[in-house]
Amino acid sequence: MDPLIAFLILILVVIVLIISNIKIVPQSKAFVIERLGAYSSTWQTGIHVKIPFVEKIAKQVSLKEQIVDFPPQPVITKDNVTMQIDTIVFFQITDPRLYAYGVERPIMAIENLTATTLRNIIGDMELDHTLTSRDTVNAKIRGILDEATDPWGIKVNRVELKNILPPKEIQDAMEKQMKAERERREAILKAEGEKASTVLVAEGKKESQILQAQADKESAILAAEAVKEAKIKEAEGEADAILKVEQAKAKAIELINTAAPKDGYLTIKSLEAFEKAADGKATKIIIPSNLQSVAGLAAGIKEVINN
Repeated sequence: MDPLIAFLILILVVIVLIISNIKIVPQSKAFVIERLGAYSSTWQTGIHVKIPFVEKIAKQVSLKEQIVDFPPQPVITKDNVTMQIDTIVFFQITDPRLYAYGVERPIMAIENLTATTLRNIIGDMELDHTLTSRDTVNAKIRGILDEATDPWGIKVNRVELKNILPPKEIQDAMEKQMKAERERREAILKAEGEKASTVLVAEGKKESQILQAQADKESAILAAEAVKEAKIKEAEGEADAILKVEQAKAKAIELINTAAPKDGYLTIKSLEAFEKAADGKATKIIIPSNLQSVAGLAAGIKEVINN
């Protein structure tokens, strides 16, 4: 073989070998590198060149948060009730080296550790407490798992009890209890509604009676004020009439005095006064036979009026 061709082939093989050993680590990934069978380094995101035949990629690790849904596990409560509980674990790999060399099949290890931890926690709790203490159970399991998986390069972020399934007969009893409780609450709400309605009706009647009494009182006051006003007006009218009559009499006397009436006029007026005194009711009137005496009487009346 021509030495030049052999050299070119060698150069081509070296180039292909170099290109094949250029590795790109994507985002949220990490490569665990071994050199001659021993841990060498951990490649993070970027371009790396692997030494051929010396280094190898032992494990590719995802740094994203991962979710594992474990199947239901049978657990027994403190009051000897067997339940099925399935859990969900949220974890994240924080150290690829520990994850690669810390434990064989880490997911299975987490599952078994979760099951045993769950049995220990639920075994110290009664059924009712278990059903109402999910957050407490979640926090206890997460704390234990996080501490146990730390040497494996795993951080447990969250643990959730997905389902808690008591036996069928207990579920039926719980449903009956819940139905009875709902009926009891419904009866209480209905009674409270009727009570509130009765109170509102009574308060409405009371308010109506108060308003009616106030209206009657105001009506009586207005009626009394109207009667009072009418009597005042009537009294004022009578007083005004009396005043006007007296003023008319005084005016008449004043006019008579001013006119200086004669004795004959006065005599006629005296006779008219006698006539009014008789007012036509069988009253006997004695008329003096001596008209001169009447004239003297009229003169006396005149002097009285003048004085």
